Amino acid sequence: MVDDTDRKHLRRALELARESLEAGDAPFGSVLVAADGTVLAEDRNRTGGGDRTRHPEFALARWAAENMKPEDRPGATVYTSGEHCPMCAAAHGFVGLGRIVYAGSSGQLAGWRAELGAPASPVRALPIREVVPGLAVEGPVPEFAEELQDLHRRYHEATTR
Repeated sequence: MVDDTDRKHLRRALELARESLEAGDAPFGSVLVAADGTVLAEDRNRTGGGDRTRHPEFALARWAAENMKPEDRPGATVYTSGEHCPMCAAAHGFVGLGRIVYAGSSGQLAGWRAELGAPASPVRALPIREVVPGLAVEGPVPEFAEELQDLHRRYHEATTR
């Protein structure tokens, strides 16, 4: 169940997605929160330089591997503007992080991209649970859909000029 604390962290993930868009990157942002509610790390998409693996979810999984004790990772939550791609979901699972809460799903994104005439992703969209079975996952959160769709529309418009 998504609560007000979850919405607060999702709001920050969307702010980071907006920062990403303003920097010329695809609009994705993520926040890593410890079991006690402390924000440990956050990042935004940084794929504009040509490295399409520089997703915030992947960066946070690496941060957790380098900075968190293995026993603390399952209690942490990753809040993200968009559902993890298979690469990021695998990193999350291998590092042993806990719950994921996302604002918009991969399915929603694929639909929005199709409506805009944008090319399909080179990687098949898979639900997180197909990549990391048994993981606690919440999303999409409908109240963020319109804002997220607008960020992706603006990104598509900026990249097709």
